[in-house]
Amino acid sequence: MATPDRFPLPQVPETTRKPEWLKVRLPHGEGYERVKAIVKRTKLATVCEEARCPNIAECWGGGTATVMLMGEVCTRACRFCHVKVGAPPPLDPMEPIHLAQAVKEMDLEYIVVTSVNRDDRPDGGASHFASAIRELRRESPRTIVEVLIPDFKGVEKDLATVAEAKPHVVAHNVETVERLTPTVRDRRAKYRQSLRVLEYLKNRPEGLYTKTSIMVGLGETDAELEQTFKDLRDVGVDVLTLGQYLQPSQYHLRVERFVTPAQFEAYKTLAESYGFLYVASGPLVRSSYRAAEFFMKGLMERERLERLG
Repeated sequence: MATPDRFPLPQVPETTRKPEWLKVRLPHGEGYERVKAIVKRTKLATVCEEARCPNIAECWGGGTATVMLMGEVCTRACRFCHVKVGAPPPLDPMEPIHLAQAVKEMDLEYIVVTSVNRDDRPDGGASHFASAIRELRRESPRTIVEVLIPDFKGVEKDLATVAEAKPHVVAHNVETVERLTPTVRDRRAKYRQSLRVLEYLKNRPEGLYTKTSIMVGLGETDAELEQTFKDLRDVGVDVLTLGQYLQPSQYHLRVERFVTPAQFEAYKTLAESYGFLYVASGPLVRSSYRAAEFFMKGLMERERLERLG
């Protein structure tokens, strides 16, 4: 464990009133408007809009986007998430093709593909993910494909289905510290299971980069966060993002504290000491975050040049 004098974490009074640093400007700009028009015309489901992401203008204007597969109804009821819960509709077999065509038209540099949980499917939707990855890589070979996947109940066969389609980056979110997992996530989403998923994917022969995300402000302690950093590095996670939890409605978990930008910087320094390739940490950082994606793009370009040289 890091000692307090090694990585001092600023102590500030806790508050649940939304602070000034969480206010964002309305999205605008030529790149943003172009992507918005294509998304509307193709009826593409984007997390950027569904989750009202504060970084939508930066991402869409800079050539990245996050899209959602397999409908908008989830089979799990996590207490932080605003996605509808219930019995999802059947999968659209043409969705991977339509997604790839829309991404090609948007000419994205980086695409993140995520989904609801589909525990109603025999493979949790793994084969649908794999089809989307293959279509994206065929239609847009220069676009970096990241997938943010469910845990697929920890079934290695289904995880392998996704990995074998060869996304460039595979992400699965632990969301919070171990103690809070039963409160924050659906009962089927377990902290240790998520660690096993990340470890399995990292050890696959495809050589995939792995990524995860943590929300803060749910009642976690600094010691618990540090233990989570250690757990994630022990299973080989390459990239970590940390951001502020925001309560989506009065029916969801309340915010226990708003973490200051200075504290986020301290968390970043602490996490980096464990050896992550990259840590994005800040109040408005989300699982899909342009700074982290820009880093991955640069890393892969350097690797490509090294292979050529």
